Amino acid sequence: MRRAVLLLVALAGCNGRPAVPRSGRYDVGRVATADEIAAVDDSIFPDGRGLPRGHGTAREGKPLFAALCASCHGPNGEGNDDYPQLVGGRGTLGSAQPQLTVGSYWPYATTVWDYIHRAMPYVGAGALTQDQVYALTAFLLHANGIIAEDAVLDERTLPSVQMPNRNGFIPDQRPDVAPR
Repeated sequence: MRRAVLLLVALAGCNGRPAVPRSGRYDVGRVATADEIAAVDDSIFPDGRGLPRGHGTAREGKPLFAALCASCHGPNGEGNDDYPQLVGGRGTLGSAQPQLTVGSYWPYATTVWDYIHRAMPYVGAGALTQDQVYALTAFLLHANGIIAEDAVLDERTLPSVQMPNRNGFIPDQRPDVAPR
């Protein structure tokens, strides 16, 4: 929750500019400090740059998923009501009813880590430790048949995970866009 509040303080001025207090109008807000911005200013790249130290396995992630994620995403990641399915769907992208899951759609395992880190759990985004994020990522990758249950994910091993849809995206061929 602290990350979300700091991010709001840092970006409340829109367009990525720091919020500037408006005396006389609402007198709300302040310019975020450099330390507050640094606390939420992290970028995780597909090659693993930016990943923090930590580790986790699917075995460690299973009880975390049950406690923090299953109420929305279902006990096995099958989805619930308005919350997306996370597990399954492999081979459905070319069908009339594609299932966009971690195992069928996402091209990079580091993106799974980054999303969990920034946005989950829904009611307390940013509250998980690095080890918890690695464990939840491992659980989802294992549930999708991508890694073994006892595989240890960390800042070195996570970028080497080959996602099933790794080559399913078309690179941007525009000459004015630098290759990634």
